[in-house]
Amino acid sequence: MPELPDIVAYIEALQPRILNQPIKEIRLLSPFVLRSFDPPLNQAFGKTVTEIRRLGKRIVLGLEDDLFLVIHLMIAGRFRWSETAFKANRLTLATFFFPNGTLALTEAGTKKRASIYLARGETGLAAHDRGGLEPLDSDLESFAAQLTLENHTLKRALTDPNLFSGIGNAYSDEILHAAGLSPLKLTKRLEQDEIARLFEATKSTLCLWSAKLSDEARQRFPEKVTAFRDGMAVHGRYGKPCPRCGTPVQRIVYAENEANYCPSCQTGGRLLADRALSRLLKEDWPRSLEELERKRTARRESDS
Repeated sequence: MPELPDIVAYIEALQPRILNQPIKEIRLLSPFVLRSFDPPLNQAFGKTVTEIRRLGKRIVLGLEDDLFLVIHLMIAGRFRWSETAFKANRLTLATFFFPNGTLALTEAGTKKRASIYLARGETGLAAHDRGGLEPLDSDLESFAAQLTLENHTLKRALTDPNLFSGIGNAYSDEILHAAGLSPLKLTKRLEQDEIARLFEATKSTLCLWSAKLSDEARQRFPEKVTAFRDGMAVHGRYGKPCPRCGTPVQRIVYAENEANYCPSCQTGGRLLADRALSRLLKEDWPRSLEELERKRTARRESDS
């Protein structure tokens, strides 16, 4: 799912293309992508885009007459831009026609989750705000208060849109690695210096990737937005060496997500296990990298 740095990059790419341009027409190619009915979508036709902003993981196009198009890309939604005639395909959910080009909303996969809403006024727009703290606008005190509001694992707390705005699976992995903290550490058990480390890691990680992706977006429209990027420390790097210490990156998988981490940098060398895997393996679950390697060696020797 595109997260804060990816949304910032999209906005950077969209501003010179559609800001102050009228939406000539919006064509819906999927009957389910539009999730609102009042005001009707055709009220956006002919309206000029007056602003583009981020609302959590949503992109908001502010229009004349106090209208807002709210677009949530979800996991597989992406934008495509074409200055020539755009040819829609089976992945295309909607097309936005401007005088200078066409913006297409596409979504890969069979589960169509991306959505478009048309809202009226700031009050209507506020209904789409999950209320999470903006991490780049916060100070340490407000960050700490939000983080410890409930007793969750750090991974869950960072990715909860009701607590923090715009952070998802990928950048939470990177933030926790930068802070040297376990994804399963409970927020109520954090020391003050750990909270401060996490605060600084959150800001530095999001700023670093926002700047990097925005710079790329100024050069070309971001066609391949992905959660797995060159230069990431742990996310999507299972089994590869940690760039800080060389230890193989490990992961735990749960639901549709996973947490990637470095045991040496984040958990004191201990291997983490999700609940289902722990119940399944019980005492066979390796507790450290050394034990894991011993089990792998023993398995190889028994197979040979």
